[in-house]
Amino acid sequence: MDTLTSIFLGVGLSAACGFRVFVPMLFMSVAALSGHLTLAPGFQWIGTYPALLTFAAATVLEVGGYYIPWLDHLLDTLATPAAIVAGTVITAAMVYKMDPMLKWTLAIIAGGGVAGLVQGSTVLARAASTVATAGFGNPILATAELGGSVATAFMALLLPWLTVAILILCLVLFGKKLLKLVKLVPARATRTVPPRIGE
Repeated sequence: MDTLTSIFLGVGLSAACGFRVFVPMLFMSVAALSGHLTLAPGFQWIGTYPALLTFAAATVLEVGGYYIPWLDHLLDTLATPAAIVAGTVITAAMVYKMDPMLKWTLAIIAGGGVAGLVQGSTVLARAASTVATAGFGNPILATAELGGSVATAFMALLLPWLTVAILILCLVLFGKKLLKLVKLVPARATRTVPPRIGE
């Protein structure tokens, strides 16, 4: 595996952390134990049976917690920094034959950054769902997020280049929609302001 492919693999798995923190780590552990994934020096502990059991238990608890109405918002609060840390660790675990300073800088910016962006979008989606459906739509959203995490992690392991290409496309589309929303807010605000006396 060349360096660029390993970076893309790490970034793809980090994106999956934005949906569910422990799902991609569980995938990594299984892949490493089965010999399908090579981990960087210092991260071989991910491919051990104690780590596998820990990630499996954490995944079950995390996935189950998002189906409890009041607990899902608390988990979002905890998951945001956890996803950034997990994304950083995952990218660092995949990148080897690189200067440690450059490796950790890349892991924090690329891995942690992508995980944080995806997690931030899920937090916004959950808030919108809570307002629009009084929380009744949140279990559907939780299921979609779980599916997104599993699909992204699986695809990252099989097709890391394609995964990163899709991530870039999604970020571009999301960025365009965000810019449109930002432009609409001032326009709506000026329409709703009542005219001053004498105008």
